[in-house]
Amino acid sequence: MYPLLQNMKESMSFSGNLEQDTSRFLRLHHCPHTAGHCLKVGYEAERLAARFGGDPDSARAAGFLHDISTIIPNQDRIRAAWELNIDVLPEEAAFPMIIHQKLSRTIARDVFGIENIAVLDAIECHTTLKASSTVLDRIVFIADKIEWDQAGRPLYLTELLEQLDVSLEHGVFVYIDYLWSRREQLKVVHPWLAEAHAELSVMLGV
Repeated sequence: MYPLLQNMKESMSFSGNLEQDTSRFLRLHHCPHTAGHCLKVGYEAERLAARFGGDPDSARAAGFLHDISTIIPNQDRIRAAWELNIDVLPEEAAFPMIIHQKLSRTIARDVFGIENIAVLDAIECHTTLKASSTVLDRIVFIADKIEWDQAGRPLYLTELLEQLDVSLEHGVFVYIDYLWSRREQLKVVHPWLAEAHAELSVMLGV
C-alpha cells in the first residue's frame, strides 16, 4: 500500500460502521464541517435512491465517502494524485480542488475497504458527473448539490427540486446547465462535465 494511504489507515481503528468511521476519520483530521456535510449527503442520497429506483445502501455509502479526501490540503492534491498513480488531467492540474473526487475514490477503496465498483464510480464523478453515468452516479451527484456545503441557499436549488418532480435526469441537468451557462467564469471546464452536459442535452431534447 502507498505510504500516504497506509498512514491514513493507521490513523485510527475502524469499527466497520461506515457512518461512524467516516465521521470520526474526518473529525480526527480536523475536517468537522466536511464530516457533517458527508453525513447529510449520504442520507439525501439514500432518500433519492428510494425515490428513483437506486440502491439505498450503495447511495448512502457513496454519500458518506464522497468528500473523504478533504483531509488532503488543496495545495497537496496533485502531488498526492501522482503519488497514488491517479491520472491527472490538465484541467485538474490547473484547478486542484476538482481532483478530490478521484482521490476520494482511492481512499474509499484502499482505506475504507469499499469493493463495490458502482459506489467507487459514483464517488469518482460526484463533482463533475460524466458521460454514460449510472442512476447511482446521478443520485450522488445531485445529493451533493442539494446538500450544499457553502453559505446561503444556492441559486439553482428551487428549480432543481422542481425538476426532480419530472425526473432524476431533469434535476441533474439543472445544475449541469447552471455551470455550463457560467463556463466562461469557471476556472476550468472539466471535460467530464462538458461530456455530461452534451449527453443530457441530447437525452432531454434541450
